[in-house]
Amino acid sequence: MSYSTDPRAARSREAMLSAARELLVGEGPGAVTHQRVAQQAGVGRATVYRHWPRPEQLLLDVMSGADLPLFKDPETPVRPWLHRQLRQMADELAVPAVAGVALTLHQSAVWDPAIAHRRDESIKTISERIYAAVRTAVANGEVETDIGSADLSAMLVGPIVYHTTMQSGLVSDDLIDRLIDSVGAWHG
Repeated sequence: MSYSTDPRAARSREAMLSAARELLVGEGPGAVTHQRVAQQAGVGRATVYRHWPRPEQLLLDVMSGADLPLFKDPETPVRPWLHRQLRQMADELAVPAVAGVALTLHQSAVWDPAIAHRRDESIKTISERIYAAVRTAVANGEVETDIGSADLSAMLVGPIVYHTTMQSGLVSDDLIDRLIDSVGAWHG
């Protein structure tokens, strides 16, 4: 019997996906490993490997079904919160499996409309969250800017994605500060 028709295999698969989602939301993409998912789901590591031979396959399946944990619930003042969110993103993208999934997702989106839709929804969510946070900062007098939603996320997230995935580099706090400074005149 294949896992698609075997009820036990289907239950195991759902338990593993649920465990992986909890790890993703609680600790970020770097926590979604075969070993951690197996421990969390109460299955053997070989079971996880049987369903997802490569870590990026597992992470892609999990990311497609989970709410993005980044840039949620902005805090004031916005600037330090934004710095923490960008730092978290940079640190997660510095994990080779996460960088691999990000690149695989974008490459696959060229040929696969379903993956393109998932990518577009993720980008839309991130852009909307960043824009809402910066609008809060504008309303509170923290920053003066008139940059639109898509440009804000491109200016803040784009260089981090490029630096971590394309250049395989670590992102410094100084770079994050320069990115934040690039979107407007911050006060205080």
